[in-house]
Amino acid sequence: MNLFTRFCVLIASCLCITAPASAASACDKPFTEVFEEVEPSVVRVFSVSIDPFTMIERVQLDVGTGVVIDDEGHIVTNAHNVYRASEIMISAGNENMLPAKLIGIDPVSDLAVIKPDLPGVKLPKARLGHSDALAIGEEVLAVGYPLGIGKSATRGIVSALDRVVPLTPFSWMTPYLQTDAAISPGNSGGPLLNRCAEVIGINTLFLQKGQNVNFTIPVDLVRRLAPMLIKEGRVIRAWHGINGRMVPPPLMFALHIAPGFLVETVEPGSPAEKIGLKGGTFPVILGTEEYLLGGDVITKVNGRELTDLKTVADIVRSLKVGEKITLEYWRDGTMHEAEVVLPERPVLPGDTRKFDKTRSPR
Repeated sequence: MNLFTRFCVLIASCLCITAPASAASACDKPFTEVFEEVEPSVVRVFSVSIDPFTMIERVQLDVGTGVVIDDEGHIVTNAHNVYRASEIMISAGNENMLPAKLIGIDPVSDLAVIKPDLPGVKLPKARLGHSDALAIGEEVLAVGYPLGIGKSATRGIVSALDRVVPLTPFSWMTPYLQTDAAISPGNSGGPLLNRCAEVIGINTLFLQKGQNVNFTIPVDLVRRLAPMLIKEGRVIRAWHGINGRMVPPPLMFALHIAPGFLVETVEPGSPAEKIGLKGGTFPVILGTEEYLLGGDVITKVNGRELTDLKTVADIVRSLKVGEKITLEYWRDGTMHEAEVVLPERPVLPGDTRKFDKTRSPR
């Protein structure tokens, strides 16, 4: 090997060694810098709602957090911070109170978009990252207004991915990130940040009985839903009315239930009810999970087999309003088939019941 060849090999080796290191260091900012970069984009959200159906405690005050996501000043927060609000106010870095208006709200995902209701107000935006490539153990920073006492930061890691918290029967469609970064009442709607100072999630709830078991809406879901909230004021979904879960293997083999998606409940007035799908009536506890048995088991949608929950979620997200779908389902040892046209999903009582149970700031 001549001198020139050895030189080229040496340069190539150095490039191979140093390139990954520089890529890794790009997301290794001290959390002091992360906070300083994002802090101007994080606002406190105040809301006032009035319950017209009661004579006591009619006025409810809520305090939460929001984060600016674009150059137009749109702020993402939690839906439960502003649901049924008659008045919304925000305060930014200088703590001046500014009126804000509701742009769009989605109780299912617990996301809402608000915007300052004054001309000429310019708020700096945060940078949105991605949540699909997150790994358990990554360091994160939560920024918000815990207990309304002032802007604060708490540090932790990504504790788990794709967590389903059973708040409603539809919860499996909105899996969360889990973090041990402390989240308290008032943090709701604030950002969870990586070491690049990018928003990777919107903090939404915590387990009161747990120790630092907190949950965050993945930013990839925010990226998908926020444009629709800004444009339409709501998230447009096709309505099927089917709630349930995959049949677990122990029940499948012990009770000879067909593999597929177990229908546990059917929403009143839904397409599923109109075609006669049956929900369960017999509760069975398996570990810590309760299953309602006795309902139909959907095995295929438009010819595609339902092999796991991810497949089911992908199919549900792909459904369009006005689309005709074909269901194949198992009932009492016999296969059946039905067709139905899907209307737009309305806001249902179960979507907002979780807000009514937690009226205090979160």
